[in-house]
Amino acid sequence: MKKAIPLALTAMAAALVWNVAKAQSPKPPQADPDMQKVLDAHASLDPKPIEKLTPAEARKQPTPADAVKKVLSQMGKSTAPEPGVTMKTMTVAVKGGSIPVHVFTPEGTGPFPVMVYFHGGGFVIADTKVYEASPRALAKMAKAIMVSVDYRQAPEHKFPTAPEDAYAAYLWTIDHARDFNGDPTRIAVGGESAGGNLATVVSMMARDRKVQLPLHQLLVYPVVNDDMSNASYKRNANAKPLNKAMMAWFFKHYGGDPKNPYALPMKAASLKGLPPATIVAAEIDPLLTEGKQYADKLKQDGVPVAYREWSGVTHEFFGMGAVVAKAKEAEQYAADALTKAFAAKK
Repeated sequence: MKKAIPLALTAMAAALVWNVAKAQSPKPPQADPDMQKVLDAHASLDPKPIEKLTPAEARKQPTPADAVKKVLSQMGKSTAPEPGVTMKTMTVAVKGGSIPVHVFTPEGTGPFPVMVYFHGGGFVIADTKVYEASPRALAKMAKAIMVSVDYRQAPEHKFPTAPEDAYAAYLWTIDHARDFNGDPTRIAVGGESAGGNLATVVSMMARDRKVQLPLHQLLVYPVVNDDMSNASYKRNANAKPLNKAMMAWFFKHYGGDPKNPYALPMKAASLKGLPPATIVAAEIDPLLTEGKQYADKLKQDGVPVAYREWSGVTHEFFGMGAVVAKAKEAEQYAADALTKAFAAKK
């Protein structure tokens, strides 16, 4: 008959195992002071865990953009959009309906080069309004028109609705650029997170369907894979404002075919023939590893790539230039890449 092990010894053993595991796990990155202010502001708004909500409930949660406004208010600064850019809303016909696009135009005479821009939100939440700071900043810095697209979202509209809407908006922009003082021969694509996915997928669709290729693709921490066991997923499993559980929730609702490169571009047999890319990455982000891997895959397939990672900042930092210095740097980095790409086509 086996002797019972005293509970105290069992607890000691468990504690020892926990401490060893904790010591072996990577130390989580620390947010820099600017970024931490935004994270603290977001936490003070009491957001519920997205992964425990329905999509309808998740769409009502406070966003990082709300946190930025709170920080601006605390600093005694205006929360109004930065001047120097005008916006008008237009409509794009898509299969089964229509979607709005928001055209951000800088000051000047034009015709301006154009970028078709796709917002983030895991294909499920958020919209152009939540991400408005990004296209506004890029329009002003790059002296280019930004066509920001409100594609239809899952789970009401599962894959491949979002990429097909994005592609339809890209074709519409080619056809209608002159209507809003844009140059149809100088069109790029870009986006953040899920929007980065859509930007590179639109580039793949244009290549595969043999239409005018975008001049450039700006990919800000793009979703390109579903490997949630990689280094950055492990290190940032509980990061804010994006964590591993949220990504699993997004993938579940999106309903993308995990073998289809239009859902997950890392699954593509080849990336040859895609336009040059600029990739922006954040240290405190589950998507960091796959962004670097995608940059490497593009390079291997002969696509020119500029890749840069910003330390001490999180997923969603891009567009926070009003309160986060490194976000301003990243916005300028992206704008410079666009300016160079557009100038080369003149």
